[in-house]
Amino acid sequence: MRRVVVTGMGAVTPAGLSVEEFWKSVKEGKHGFAPITHFDTEKYKVKLAAELKGFDPKNYMDFKSAKRMEAFCQYAVAAAKEAFEQAGFDMEKEDACRMGCSVGCGIGSLQIVENAVRTIDNRGIGRVNPLMVPLMISNMAAGNVSIQLGLKGKSLNVVTACATGSHSIGEAYRSIQYGDADVMLAGGTESSICETGIGGFQALTTLSTSTNPDRCSIPFDKERGGFVMGEGAGVVVLEELEHARKRGAKIYAELVGYGATSDAHHITAPADDGEGAARAMGMALQEGGVAKEELTYINAHGTSTHHNDLFETRAIKKLFGEHAYNLKINSTKSIVGHMLGAAGAVEFIACIKQLQEGYIHPTLGYRERDEELDLNYVPQGVREEIPYALSNSLGFGGHNASLLLKKWEE
Repeated sequence: MRRVVVTGMGAVTPAGLSVEEFWKSVKEGKHGFAPITHFDTEKYKVKLAAELKGFDPKNYMDFKSAKRMEAFCQYAVAAAKEAFEQAGFDMEKEDACRMGCSVGCGIGSLQIVENAVRTIDNRGIGRVNPLMVPLMISNMAAGNVSIQLGLKGKSLNVVTACATGSHSIGEAYRSIQYGDADVMLAGGTESSICETGIGGFQALTTLSTSTNPDRCSIPFDKERGGFVMGEGAGVVVLEELEHARKRGAKIYAELVGYGATSDAHHITAPADDGEGAARAMGMALQEGGVAKEELTYINAHGTSTHHNDLFETRAIKKLFGEHAYNLKINSTKSIVGHMLGAAGAVEFIACIKQLQEGYIHPTLGYRERDEELDLNYVPQGVREEIPYALSNSLGFGGHNASLLLKKWEE
């Protein structure tokens, strides 16, 4: 089995339009929540979201390319280019057919569908944008990244709702382990802060209706009332270890374990005993050869919904037993909201930065302990060297993914 390392990272998030800007906000305790500007929310109960601020696609690609991409693709390309540049490839020395892409999107473009429906109603079917379908479909994130960077190997679009980013990274990891590729650009992207996206999740009663940006996304807190929609993308470069060493690449972390399971329970609610999530975490630890007692930190899915935070806590207790009380558990969604298909990838990047700097970021806004949620959810940032980071993602439909990262040491 080939070893897989991370040699590049890229992100556009509500808390910063690069990995360093994002991480600076994390360390300064700044979040990305504010009133929605993408559309008029007068008729909506939900007023807040975590939108990108100041994103201009022309900073990442030419005008013609940008016109042929919806926002979710633009975000993916921006993050991928940052990661690719950081990895420092000399494409004249690389075999593009051994370089692939696994960038998923949970939904695709709801905006282009909204526009098409309005066009049909107001102007007729003959006026629908002829590029509607290629602009809409979620696989175009991977397609556009591959086109922009010249990646001719395996190209995947994993779609598992809120677990998309983590599964995309996990499946890219498997592709390298088993020799299908030497390099994979992997991650997730999303742009669903629009009338249909907010309206649909509002109808499902999963979104926070708070009007206080400091108390809207508060994972594990007793007063939590739903998640806050985020947008953006996270992409990492995964590379076979010897391939990275041969070209003298800087290595940021090693990916050593991946667990993927299904609750087989309900289309939206996680299994109430956390069994599926517990198995995913256990599988990742087992593959990495890490005993439960060796793990000290988990980046939780932590959405700020009642059911997720409760059932994920139960999953952690189910797997770790009494050691659960020794773990430090935080949620990056307290900073950037729930970025849906991009969430797992951005949280994966947050894990790498925490491993590198020996700093566990706080779960922002956490104040009041809930009765059954009695673990350490890191209300204040902690300076602590951590050898491993376990990142969880749980998606509608019962999809569970856990990724185990190891701090890189030669």
